[in-house]
Amino acid sequence: MKVKLRKVGVMAITALALMASVTACKSKNKVAERERPADEVLVNVYCSGSDYFSNNKFFRANAVGESMDQSTSKKKAMSNAKADLASAIQTTIKGTIDNYVNSREVNNVEELAERFEGLTREVINQELIGTKTICEKVTKTSTGNYKTYIAIELSGDEMVGKMNERLAKDDMLKVDYDYEKFKDTFEEEMKKLENR
Repeated sequence: MKVKLRKVGVMAITALALMASVTACKSKNKVAERERPADEVLVNVYCSGSDYFSNNKFFRANAVGESMDQSTSKKKAMSNAKADLASAIQTTIKGTIDNYVNSREVNNVEELAERFEGLTREVINQELIGTKTICEKVTKTSTGNYKTYIAIELSGDEMVGKMNERLAKDDMLKVDYDYEKFKDTFEEEMKKLENR
């Protein structure tokens, strides 16, 4: 009999807790709705959101392009997305180079850093051609214009592999270049992308 009463008691407490949490969720939604100004409308942006953020495996970027011509809207979106992607890659590479060069005991630290940056810029420009489109949506506005929403990505592993190929061929860098150390430093910088 005591066991049945305990089970009933536990079930009643569980039911009360569930009802309280459902009520709390509804209250939060109502508060959020009330906080939104009446003259604003929530906009759903295609190819955007957490699924399209950079992470420790991929550099990602998204953008929108608008034009009277559908093809031009896509070109604008792609151009904007590639510019954003290049900027994100450049920031990560800069952090990698700074941390890698500072961790190495090298005589010409400044010259080495400049050489790294120059070569990696070449690699970035070449690799942007190989970006992969992961989302593309086209809409037509009420004014008759086309809007292209696009998201692109580039593999971090492929990027560091291409950089390794290029850096290993440089006679000046060959002496002080350690691929494993560089890759570890790069991966640490890639992890930071997830925390942004």
